Amino acid sequence: MGSIKDWPDDERPREKLLAHGAGLLSDAELLAIFLRTGIVGRSALDLARELLQTFGGVRGVLEATQADFCTQPGMGASKYAQLQAALELSRRHMQQGLQRGDCFASSALTRRYLRSRLRGNPREVFICMFLDSHNRMIACEELFQGTIDGSVVHPREVLRRALHHNAAALIFAHNHPSGIAEPSQADVIITRRLKEVLAAVDIRTLDHLVIGDTEVISLAERGMV
Repeated sequence: MGSIKDWPDDERPREKLLAHGAGLLSDAELLAIFLRTGIVGRSALDLARELLQTFGGVRGVLEATQADFCTQPGMGASKYAQLQAALELSRRHMQQGLQRGDCFASSALTRRYLRSRLRGNPREVFICMFLDSHNRMIACEELFQGTIDGSVVHPREVLRRALHHNAAALIFAHNHPSGIAEPSQADVIITRRLKEVLAAVDIRTLDHLVIGDTEVISLAERGMV
């Protein structure tokens, strides 16, 4: 197969996107636009298909380590940096959406944002989303790392940060590196402790989300908050 620039316009990924929108392109076509150029004997689309096959799909490509990514033909530190920059732009786009709207009402966007930050992390990370009186996000901070229980998550520190941001409400989230989102008894206990401490100063606890590999579980929806 020749270079992409030799293909008919309606078959070139970039021209297809401009004419019909990104939603109609395949994973390989979107990735080919990002890669821009191929190597001798292989077009950008060929390389994109190989990347998707090697890493098992889009998620595998996006979550690949620099070392693994750079071992692939035509890939290097520059393309890896560009990919990470694109991912961070996507996260910040979602974050700005949460800052403009009701995080609690926009539960789907909130879950996508938290999954983008936490899924695939090899360690448990505890995040606090600090919200204003309209449930818009003021800030989102990673406060603790390690097994989420009373020895790691300190309510006093959560309260200190909530007061610092003048938050009216909080949403908690943490990931399970095992990939299984089912809340543990420790998750329930620390959530209730945090809720009690925050309620003493009229700060609401809206939810605690547990992020797994393919699922996000809300403790509020289960009546545990």
